[in-house]
Amino acid sequence: MRNAFGDRPGPYVIGHRGAAGYAPENTMVSFERGIALRADAIELDIHPTSDGELVVIHDPTLERTTNGRGLVSTHSLAQLKELDAGTWFDPSFRDCRIPTLGEVLEWARGRTKILIEIKQGPIFYPSIEEMLLAALDRFQVRNDVMVISFDHHSVRKLKQLAPEIPAGILYAGRCIDPVALARAASADALMPHWALVTKEEVDAAHAAGLLIGPWGGQEQNYEYLLAMGVDAVLADCPDRPRKVMDEVAGDR
Repeated sequence: MRNAFGDRPGPYVIGHRGAAGYAPENTMVSFERGIALRADAIELDIHPTSDGELVVIHDPTLERTTNGRGLVSTHSLAQLKELDAGTWFDPSFRDCRIPTLGEVLEWARGRTKILIEIKQGPIFYPSIEEMLLAALDRFQVRNDVMVISFDHHSVRKLKQLAPEIPAGILYAGRCIDPVALARAASADALMPHWALVTKEEVDAAHAAGLLIGPWGGQEQNYEYLLAMGVDAVLADCPDRPRKVMDEVAGDR
């Protein structure tokens, strides 16, 4: 299985929702900021619209990150494009809009890797995996993405449909057997919450041929995670783990 985090030896910095600590998450300006801060890849979240498009937004509802109300999935793309997706973060971002997945894929092609999180629950989208694959094929970027989800059923379905696409399982507990979780979902990577990562878990992942890339908010201890030997870190502020990596490299 190819390494979707990047084409060089890790560890890798993944810009969480772009650079969510510095710009409104899951917007084009956030993705641009993530690349400017030397992220190796960007992570984003997808939901379907009422008219069959995939849009990039974290929550199933609109209230937190836009001036809209209600479910993403009950709005058309045209309706969603009218919404302000930046002012909630800072008034200087008032012109930001919710991007479509296609817009991000076109922007990213040849520029960066993308981790695409399939959002499921409490609203479930039975055909979102097929919709995602159709978008990847439309922009010819199957080789540039990794698919991740907290819904391990969705990961397994994606791998059944497209076994060549790397996929990872997200989880927030200290599991008895994370490798077994990955095997059950046909996943290629473990994506645990950073605070519960142990050296034993990292070693077990690597012994099983799995990548491991923790996630979390701005409270993450990157010195700790990198010392554990993780393959990647997801960061709201990509410059922070990059600074730690630069300092480690400078000490060698």
